[in-house]
Amino acid sequence: MTISIDGASPVPPYEQVRSSLAEQINDGRLAVGTKLPTVRRLAADVGIAPNTIARAYRELEEAGLIETRGRAGSFVSSSGDESRRLARDAASTYATTCRALGISPGEALAIARAALELT
Repeated sequence: MTISIDGASPVPPYEQVRSSLAEQINDGRLAVGTKLPTVRRLAADVGIAPNTIARAYRELEEAGLIETRGRAGSFVSSSGDESRRLARDAASTYATTCRALGISPGEALAIARAALELT
């Protein structure tokens, strides 16, 4: 697991951590069941505040990518696999429908973004 924070980036550090972990989980570099470092350990390794890591972990847990098992720690979740597969299938169907209707990719993204903000 590799996480680096770009202090000059306009992206907040918690989002850099969250997106880095999500990418590693989604592409399989972090396998289901992999134990993640504790919040304090990862914060020390990366050089940022523990609350920043805690926020990234919370958002990953809300997305179903990780699960926290109390004192046992946080682990890459298996429940997110099916959810992500279903989401990818729905996105593929949506993309096919938009192409068939002649909707541009930019407009299709705007429509999806607006729909996500309504939920």
